[in-house]
Amino acid sequence: MVHTQTGGIMKKITGKRWLTGILLAAMLTGCGKAKSDGTTPAGMESSGGNMENGMAAEDIYADVYYENDAPLAEGGNAGNSYSIAEDSFDGGYEAEYEEEFNTEEYSAQKEMGFAKASVTPLSTFSADVDTASYSNLRRMIDNGYGLEDIPAGAVRVEEILNYFDYDYRLPKDGEPFGVTTQIGDCPWQEGHKLLAIGLKSEEIDFSESGGANLVFLLDVSGSMSDSDKLPLLQRAFGMLAENLTEKDRVSIVTYAGEDQVLLEGEPGDHTEQIMEVLDSLTASGSTNGGRGIQTAYEIAGEYFIEGGNNRVILATDGDLNVGQTSESELTDLIEEKRESGVYLTVLGFGTGNIKDNKMEALADNGNGNYAYIDSVQEAKKVLVEEMGATLVTVAKDVKLQVEFNPEKVSEYRLIGYENRMLDAQDFEDDKKDAGEIGAGHTVTALYEIVPAKEGEDAEHSLKYSQTVTTGSPEWLTVNIRYKEPDGDESILLQYPVDDSSFTEEPSQDWQFAAAAAEFGLVVTDSDYKGNGSLEHVKSVLKKLDIEEDEYKDEFYDLVRRLIKMSK
Repeated sequence: MVHTQTGGIMKKITGKRWLTGILLAAMLTGCGKAKSDGTTPAGMESSGGNMENGMAAEDIYADVYYENDAPLAEGGNAGNSYSIAEDSFDGGYEAEYEEEFNTEEYSAQKEMGFAKASVTPLSTFSADVDTASYSNLRRMIDNGYGLEDIPAGAVRVEEILNYFDYDYRLPKDGEPFGVTTQIGDCPWQEGHKLLAIGLKSEEIDFSESGGANLVFLLDVSGSMSDSDKLPLLQRAFGMLAENLTEKDRVSIVTYAGEDQVLLEGEPGDHTEQIMEVLDSLTASGSTNGGRGIQTAYEIAGEYFIEGGNNRVILATDGDLNVGQTSESELTDLIEEKRESGVYLTVLGFGTGNIKDNKMEALADNGNGNYAYIDSVQEAKKVLVEEMGATLVTVAKDVKLQVEFNPEKVSEYRLIGYENRMLDAQDFEDDKKDAGEIGAGHTVTALYEIVPAKEGEDAEHSLKYSQTVTTGSPEWLTVNIRYKEPDGDESILLQYPVDDSSFTEEPSQDWQFAAAAAEFGLVVTDSDYKGNGSLEHVKSVLKKLDIEEDEYKDEFYDLVRRLIKMSK
């Protein structure tokens, strides 16, 4: 199921001398300007009230913009904007309006409930390093969204967790990532425990890695003309280009009604030539993304670097309207292309019409990752600071399977990862696609656990049968399968978790991750949020030493602002 946000309507209204203030005021109200309770929006009283008293429209032609029933300067929901602007027409002012509906799309998420460890001891899911949901949510809060305004399906808790970096154990003995586990008391549900599983890969110096064969696949359709789309895209890719070297190769493919190859196999240190192409881009036309994807992968194949990083970087708002446009058609297309050994990074841009569901599907099924770029700062984070994590894969098809011991665990619930769940048998199926982990990535998964009571029935388990595990200190075992970036057979890692992982004073990483998860549960109004609240999240973050981490500190500020806007 796809949720489409259609509540926001953008209107532009222009006055004309002979049009009475009363008529213009009526138009403003009739076009959706009044609040749902029939009152005049805050900030409108001075101009609207004067108009209703008979003041001519010519007296109020200064630009006034409103978003979500509030002046733009005070923040608001992008997609609900209004203006009164001067417009000369035969010596007067013409009254007119333009509408632009908010048509953002998000896939519905069905939250997972608790499972009995004695009946279903295995929990299997794919690793996920996407972060788009968090930066998109940040954009909404920056634009004045309160809790009631956030679209259903827009918040994926695992992407909030994985947006941040954690001080987990680094890999050793040839492992692609280190694994950290810790159990503490669940902050939002008394009597429950919270298990944190953290994976962390080694960071690399991108300049010391194998050559990169990058294809910039850029959406230049008409829907990309806004300032937070194509202009931001140009700056983002410009920053990336400045960090490439002579061993890298860059191709640029654009698509609108048709696709065009603007640059092919250019050495990465030819920054000036790459920037010239980026600076020349303009937005117009329809959106045939399917054809652009075909061309991008063909070029990536032509310049394929054995042992290097071969990747298509797709930048779009996801609003495909020509050719293969449905989520299922795009998924089929990208599943075919991922067999080429070329990875995919999807970067989302813009507001009002982003198709989050399509962009996530492309990344999930194309051996890739998905980030949302809401600012120059985010572009720098994704494409410069985290270049290795974004562009260099260290392990592919990463799957986790947690087996719970019913003697220790009565019930459990994985928080988030709803669209990453796998069947138990998928864990050993090397043909089953799963997530990729890049250099310097961290992956965090949280389980809420109901501890078992003494003497509770523990039948029907696997490793933890009563005859074998009576008195075992193990709560569970974390099983991980992954493939080398160019491999076809998976490798198994196993990490038992016992009583030693429980602590009454969890680490700062554990506390931050728990607070981030609680935030997600509250924002989505989860059935399992228990006693969770934004105020509690705020109180936890306030006590943590996060000032030196600009992104965690920003999250603290985001929580405080959402509290104020939701009162």
